[in-house]
Amino acid sequence: MMRYTTSDAIKDLRPILDRAPPEAVSGEWVATTTQAGVSSQSGTYRDLKGAAVDAAPHKIIRDVVEKLENSQTRPFNKIIVRWTKKKMPFLRGRVTVETIFDPAIVPRGPDSPVYEAAAVARLNFWRARGDLADGFAADRGEVNIYNQTKWFGPHHRVIAVRSGSTLTLATDGLSTPWAGIVDQQNGVECELFMEFDVTTMDDKKIDNWAHLLIGIGDLVADGYGVARDVEKYGAILFCRLADEYNPMSQIILSRDGAQIEGLPFGSVPLIRVTPITEVEIEGQDQLDEWAANAAKYALAKRQIGI
Repeated sequence: MMRYTTSDAIKDLRPILDRAPPEAVSGEWVATTTQAGVSSQSGTYRDLKGAAVDAAPHKIIRDVVEKLENSQTRPFNKIIVRWTKKKMPFLRGRVTVETIFDPAIVPRGPDSPVYEAAAVARLNFWRARGDLADGFAADRGEVNIYNQTKWFGPHHRVIAVRSGSTLTLATDGLSTPWAGIVDQQNGVECELFMEFDVTTMDDKKIDNWAHLLIGIGDLVADGYGVARDVEKYGAILFCRLADEYNPMSQIILSRDGAQIEGLPFGSVPLIRVTPITEVEIEGQDQLDEWAANAAKYALAKRQIGI
């Protein structure tokens, strides 16, 4: 099988790129190889004033990246494609393809110290608030080949903290930086917690609520900007509960005000998780974004501040 080279890539790209919009005079695209299940691509054509012009040929560039990746003997993780409009009607546009190995975008490996640093910061935060139970109230440690759990990091668990008559269950891993991804971000940028009267809890109830909290964490991890929306609205009606939690029927996520400091890429907020009954929002208008007004009404009745 013939090796696919940058010269081959230029031959494939030129006829496609030469179909540029009439106002386009140049173009540049940057694409990365697939790393830890994630790839990226950006760039566009530009006119004489440097303004972006639509109709960027993303698919052919992605195809070229894959062909080069499967054929190149010299490691690379990024390519830069540049196009310049032809000078004369009978000429072809100028196309260059540059392959680069950029160490700054190499994904974190499974042994990166960043994961343990995040765990230590969270545990230090909770130790300052109460007594940590031994082990985890819930723990789903299965990871994929990129060392990612459903929370995109290696930590997928709930801890229990007792302070006086209050038992707190808290997620421990949503703020772990994403495994296998270079972005300098503390996971989904939050942690969740629930509070209970310790006298009403036994081991079975703790287990049930801890596993529910992991499930809510899965929804937060799958969502987009949940922490941002909680901050924006103060409280949101987030999801419904299964019949087994009756009479509790829905979950509110709300601002708490506390921040976990010392994480690898800054601090993250705590988000309070509150189960409520249908009666608590009965008659409330739920047509606004995230039913935020109904959520805030229910919390006010319980005297839970946001």
